[in-house]
Amino acid sequence: MRTAARTQSEAIVIAGERVVCDPRGVLYMPDMELLVVSDLHLEKGSSLARRGSLLPPYDTAATLQRLQAVIADYAPRRVVSLGDSFHDGEGAARLPEIFRSRLEVLMDGRDWYWVAGNHDPQPPDGVSGRTVQEIAIGGLTFRHEPSAHPIEGEIAGHLHPCARIVQRGRSVRRRCFASDGSRVVMPAFGAYTGSLNVLDRAYHGLFSWPDFRAYMLGSSRVFAIAGALLRPG
Repeated sequence: MRTAARTQSEAIVIAGERVVCDPRGVLYMPDMELLVVSDLHLEKGSSLARRGSLLPPYDTAATLQRLQAVIADYAPRRVVSLGDSFHDGEGAARLPEIFRSRLEVLMDGRDWYWVAGNHDPQPPDGVSGRTVQEIAIGGLTFRHEPSAHPIEGEIAGHLHPCARIVQRGRSVRRRCFASDGSRVVMPAFGAYTGSLNVLDRAYHGLFSWPDFRAYMLGSSRVFAIAGALLRPG
């Protein structure tokens, strides 16, 4: 592993497995040589353009550039993409060839798993890798949507968590890893993805609140924030 010196990650333990929360919004399991990323939403810009919302069409390029940097740092043997990797079922087919080639280079020589998401339930068209509904590796289970009931050892995405704190009169809102030590809900990685505060009712019942931490993403480090310090909004 060649972790970038400019970042300071936060190591936590989930169901007995050591997990590294990287401030760029990915998880790395050093014992498994496994990198996990969630909610890339590739080709969201082109999807919105087809509906008349003309955003700058640079989201896929930006997302792949960030993913390339992370993979270069960790050199993982396996990668799991936790669903909504493409913004819609035709997103992979719309990939410009330059981005398709760049993605294939990132995948070359490693096991790559596309977890099916609600935006992309079918295997991506013309892209390598293996599509699964969920996958168990070690003591962890990787799926797109978190289970509605408490579960040990789950890594999920879908909810795009963020957290907000107020310190010295200043409000700070950042994407975060949401965890109580039993499960993790990962932040969205894609350039055009929004976020949902962990105090929203969508998270109700997912975590043991006394054990909850929001691992907020800073520019170069991760900040572990207790639930009692969090604010809505």
